[in-house]
Amino acid sequence: MMIILTIVIVVLVAGYGAVGNYFYNFALDANDEKEFLDDNPHLEESEAVMAMADVTEAAELADSEFKEKYPPSSLSVVSDDELQLKLHADVYEHHEDNPKWAVVAHGYTSNAAGMTRYVRNFHEQGYNVLAPDLRGHGKSEGDYIGMGWHDRMDMLLWIDEIVKMDPDAQIVLFGVSMGAATVMMTSGEELPSNVQVIVEDCGYSSVSDVFIYQLDDLFGLPEFPVLSAANTVTKMRAGYDLYEASAVDQLAKSETPMLFIHGKEDTFVQYEMLDVVFEAAPVEKNRIVIDGAGHGEAEKVNPELYWSTIWSFVGKYIE
Repeated sequence: MMIILTIVIVVLVAGYGAVGNYFYNFALDANDEKEFLDDNPHLEESEAVMAMADVTEAAELADSEFKEKYPPSSLSVVSDDELQLKLHADVYEHHEDNPKWAVVAHGYTSNAAGMTRYVRNFHEQGYNVLAPDLRGHGKSEGDYIGMGWHDRMDMLLWIDEIVKMDPDAQIVLFGVSMGAATVMMTSGEELPSNVQVIVEDCGYSSVSDVFIYQLDDLFGLPEFPVLSAANTVTKMRAGYDLYEASAVDQLAKSETPMLFIHGKEDTFVQYEMLDVVFEAAPVEKNRIVIDGAGHGEAEKVNPELYWSTIWSFVGKYIE
C-alpha cells in the first residue's frame, strides 16, 4: 500500500512540475517563441485602426524619418540583484541644459526600438528620452520576462542615471501594456522628486489577474492548480511570485500624479482593468478611454485626443 501511495505522490509531483514548467516556458521564458501571440483574435487590427489608414501611414513615415535623423546613443546599467544583468537603453537627447526627460517603457516581447512612435512624440515636445529594453528583451540580458515586477527595480536604476546626468531633471514615466504595468509598479517605490508624473497605457492590474484571464481564454483552464504550479516554477526559475507582482498594491502606495489610458475594445488586457487600477491610486489622476481601440491601439485610433490629453495632464507637472 505504501509503495502505491508513494508512486501516486511521485506521479502527482512530477505532473505538477511538468504543468508548471510548460506554462512558465509558454509565458515567461524569454527565449521561447510566443506563438500564442500570432493570429491571436484579441490582437487583430481593429476596424477603428483600419479606418485611420491614412493617418497611420503618415505617422509611420514620420517615425521612419525620425529614426534616420535621430539615431540614439546607448546607455547601460547592471541590475541591482544577484543576477547582475547588463541592461540596455536607447537615449535620445534633445538639447543641452534641457531638464525634461521621458522614460518610455515597451510591452511584452517588444523592445526599445519598437517604441519609436512614443519616443518621437515626446522628443518633438522637447523631451530627452530614455527607452530601456526591459530584462529579457532587446539588448538587455535576462532569460525570463519580469512582467514589470523586477523591471520596476530596474526602472529605479534608469531614473538614477538620468538624475546623475541632470540633478534638476523633471521626469515623466510612460509605458504601454507590460511597460504600463512596469511604471505603475514603479510608482509604489520610493521615487526621487524628479519623477513628477506617470502615464500608463493599457496596463494590467496584476500579473496573476492577467494570467488567470489568459488561462481561461486560451486553454479553458482554471486558476488552480495550473497557476499555482506555474507560480512554483516561476519562483524557482525567475525569482518572483506571480501573486505578489501587483500593480494595484503598488499604486496604493503611490504619491505621483498619474494618467490612465485604455482602449474601450481591449480584450487582451481587459478594458475592465482600467477601473481597478484607477481606483487603486490615491493620487492626482485622470483617465481617458479611446472608443474602438483594441490592445495598444489607443494612439493609433485617436492620436489627436491621445496626445492632447497627455500633454494637458503632464503639462500640469512639467513645464
